Amino acid sequence: MKLKSMVFIFLSMLFLVAGCSTTETVESKLTLPEDIPNFVEESDFEKVDWDKKAITFNGNIIGNENKSGVIGADMPSININQKWMWHLWGIENPKETELTVVGFHRETGTVHQILTTGWTIGLGAENNGADAHTPSSVNIPKAGEWAILLYTDGKLFDKLVYEINE
Repeated sequence: MKLKSMVFIFLSMLFLVAGCSTTETVESKLTLPEDIPNFVEESDFEKVDWDKKAITFNGNIIGNENKSGVIGADMPSININQKWMWHLWGIENPKETELTVVGFHRETGTVHQILTTGWTIGLGAENNGADAHTPSSVNIPKAGEWAILLYTDGKLFDKLVYEINE
C-alpha cells in the first residue's frame, strides 16, 4: 500500500509541475522597443528562417546574393562600434530611400537597435555591383545568432542571418 501511495503522490506532483510549466517560444515573449519605427511588426520576427544563413559573395560581401549584404559583418563587433557597409540590390532611387536596420537575437528573443546613430539611415548610390549602399557604425550587444531585418522606406526588404561570436 505504501508503494502505491508513493507512486500516486509522485505522479500527482509530476502532473502538477507539468501543468504549471509553460511551453511558450522565445518569439511569443517578443517585446518591441518603445522607440522602434511603427512599421516594424512582431510577425516579421516569427518568419525568420534561421537555416538561411548569410553567405559570402562578390569577394567580401556577406548576405543574400543579389538582394542585400554587408562588408564588415565578419569583423569583431561585440560591444564595440564597428563599421559595416550595407549593399542592396533592387533599389530604384537609392538617394531617396531610407534603410531601417533591426537586430533580433535568437537566443534571448530580444530586438535591438544595432546602428549607433538610430534605427534608420539614408542610402547612397551604387557600389560594388549593388544598386545602393551606405556605410554605418554598428554595435552588436551580445554573441549568438542574429537576424538583421532590413526595411526600405517602411517595408520589409530582406532578412540577414548571421552567427556573431566575437
